[in-house]
Amino acid sequence: MRKIWGVAGLAALALTVSACGSSGSSSGTAANTPAAGGSSSAAAGGSTVTEKTIGSQQVLVDSNGMTLYWFVPDTSTKSNCSGQCATYWPPVKGPLTAGSGVTGTLGTITRSDGTTQATYDGHPLYTFVGDKSPGQATGNGKNLSGGLWWEMTVSGSTPPANAGAVSSATAKASSGGGGYGY
Repeated sequence: MRKIWGVAGLAALALTVSACGSSGSSSGTAANTPAAGGSSSAAAGGSTVTEKTIGSQQVLVDSNGMTLYWFVPDTSTKSNCSGQCATYWPPVKGPLTAGSGVTGTLGTITRSDGTTQATYDGHPLYTFVGDKSPGQATGNGKNLSGGLWWEMTVSGSTPPANAGAVSSATAKASSGGGGYGY
């Protein structure tokens, strides 16, 4: 009986997470606007983003040391994470200032709610509520809220070489089943 409730709980969680990606509301519509000064600085009052090595990757972190992520379904002018999705993947407010090790282009987009979201090399940036302390990247490779999430590397948004294996393992882990054919 306990196994059945465990499977039912996992199924309910998967449905909840799936619903995050289908909120139906659109996000930003403005063009990706480079921050003042290109990749070297942003408008006064912005937060600083820096490079940090987590695992074997050089990734971007916010001023609190939290890993920054990008969402595969996004475009350079539109965030596709809103509603419940944005609760789990909070958009990074822009503009940002480039700190140590940041070589790409920082910019901003305007989200559908009128707020400004930071971008890096044309990708809207997010943090993940699952990361509880600096140096964690627990959202990397997750297939949640309607698409894949990757840590933003300093070199750009290319998924890691093992992306297929990671996304396949993530999909299997989140599909439930436990051998019962679900």
